[in-house]
Amino acid sequence: MKAYIAAVSSYLPENTLTNEDLALEFPDWSVDKIFSKTGIHTRHICNENQTISDMAVAAAESLISENAIDKSSIDYVLLCTQSPDYFLPTTACLVQSELGLPTSCGALDFNLGCSGYVYGLSLAKGLIETGQASNILLITSEAYSKHIAAGDKSVRTLFGDAATATLIKGKESNHDLIGPFVFGTDGNGGDNLIVPDGGSKNPITDASSILTEDTSGNVRAPKNLYMNGAEILLFTMKTVPSSVNALLEKANLSKNDIDYVIFHQANKFMLDKLRSKTGFAEERFLTSYERYGNTVSSTIPLGIKEALNEQKFKSGDRILLVGFGVGYSWAATVVEW
Repeated sequence: MKAYIAAVSSYLPENTLTNEDLALEFPDWSVDKIFSKTGIHTRHICNENQTISDMAVAAAESLISENAIDKSSIDYVLLCTQSPDYFLPTTACLVQSELGLPTSCGALDFNLGCSGYVYGLSLAKGLIETGQASNILLITSEAYSKHIAAGDKSVRTLFGDAATATLIKGKESNHDLIGPFVFGTDGNGGDNLIVPDGGSKNPITDASSILTEDTSGNVRAPKNLYMNGAEILLFTMKTVPSSVNALLEKANLSKNDIDYVIFHQANKFMLDKLRSKTGFAEERFLTSYERYGNTVSSTIPLGIKEALNEQKFKSGDRILLVGFGVGYSWAATVVEW
């Protein structure tokens, strides 16, 4: 039995944050300037009372209804998020209950960001191909907006909220349909994309909410998301092209054997540079950041869903997937459609 992607669905919050909205809040940044820096037009933002489990359940319900899936057949839930409902219990357990899945179903969270979807595929592959599960629900649900300070335009212009649900099943095949994989980790870069306060190392105190302004005019507190964009770009340019080459070598494939490429949708500037450095043709290099922004672990499956809606993929197509970012963490794989 070989694991394969059987279906993908998504959920986007109704609230949106457009460049026009941002330009009203930050008069020194025009609509054109925001777009030229990010390539993003619109971001979906969850409302104050909406939780990660709410979005996860909505994405999963869409997957189940769109593909006539019998809920009793799902025997494992993998949920990737960095904004769980609680420190405990596990959000995946809450999602199992809300969806009405069998109590014989396994369920776990894994805390990973922009590389999370590829890591999730590797976990699902391992579970299926060792006979531990047969029908896996891989969910990404992320709301960085809950960590972002209203006055920090450096990240408010980039990030959006979204959830996706992927059904991963097994079938007989004489070759892999997901994989091989290349992984990478460099925790030395952890401070360059971080929410400093709120965990066990730096618990929330009164000082956690004190706002300060940086030299670029961005206002945030220690409980908010901080990103060092210059360092993230350097890390990405160093690791992603070499990871692509390592994956192709491991898979015994050339770039011409790849039909489509979906990288983590960070922003236009970064993706344009990556496409140039990796040498993939523009028509094979799929992007979706304009409509959603950077939705962290949901960007790659959102790209897959868009391609499916546009009927781009045909049976046998090879799609190269690369996630990279917070951690630092990165991962790449090839899937056969």
